[in-house]
Amino acid sequence: MTESSLNKIQNLSGSLSQRVYQSLREAILSMQYPPGTVIRKGAICEQLGVSRSPVAEALARLSAEGLVDVIPQSATKVSCFSMDEIREASFLRQALEIAAVEKVTLERSDEQLAALTRNVRMQALLVEDKDFVGFYQADEEFHTLLMNFTGFNGVSQVLESVSLHLVRARMLVLPEEGRPGEAVKEHQAILAAIKNQDVDAAREAMKYHIGQLIPRILPLEESHAEYFKI
Repeated sequence: MTESSLNKIQNLSGSLSQRVYQSLREAILSMQYPPGTVIRKGAICEQLGVSRSPVAEALARLSAEGLVDVIPQSATKVSCFSMDEIREASFLRQALEIAAVEKVTLERSDEQLAALTRNVRMQALLVEDKDFVGFYQADEEFHTLLMNFTGFNGVSQVLESVSLHLVRARMLVLPEEGRPGEAVKEHQAILAAIKNQDVDAAREAMKYHIGQLIPRILPLEESHAEYFKI
C-alpha cells in the first residue's frame, strides 16, 4: 500500500471516521487495494494523519459490508472474490435495473431524457480519449441516474449495496480491449428505447447489457486466481 492509494480525507465530508471509511472504501472498490491486500492500521493512521479509533470504526463498517476480513489477533485483509457472491449480485442487479428501466421508459420526462443523453455522449467522448477511469465513473452515473429517475429514494443505495463485489470485479474487466466501446453502444441502445418509450426494447437492452458481466468475469478465476476464494 502506498500513500497515494488513499484519498486525502481533507477533501472528503462527514465525521472523521466517515472520511476514513470513504477513503478506504474507494481504494478497495477501485482495486487500488486488490483482494488479499493486508491493511495495517498503523500505516493507515500514518498516511491519513489520524488516531487508531476512526480507522478501527471504518474497518468495522467495511467488514459489515463484506469488503474486508478481520482476523482477530492476526490481520485485516481485503476480501477475496467469490463467484457465488458475484453471480448473486449480478442476479439482483439485473432484477433491479430491468424494473427501473421499465418504469423510467414509461414515465421519463424530457429533462430526464436530456440528462441520460448528455451522460451517454460524455461516455463516448471519454472512450474516444481513452480516459477509462472517467468512463467508468460516467458508466456508474448512468445507472445511478436510472435508479434516481424511478422516484424511489432508496433504490440507488440498494443497487450499490448489492453490487459491491461486481464493482470491484468490473475494474478488471473494463480495461479489456474494446469493452468500453461495446458498453457505450449498449447504453446507447438502452437510451434509444427510453427515448422511444419502447418498454420491451428497453428491457431486452438492459438484460443484454447486464448479462455481459458474468461471461467476462469468469475467466478471471484463472487469470487472477489469487483474487478468488478457494
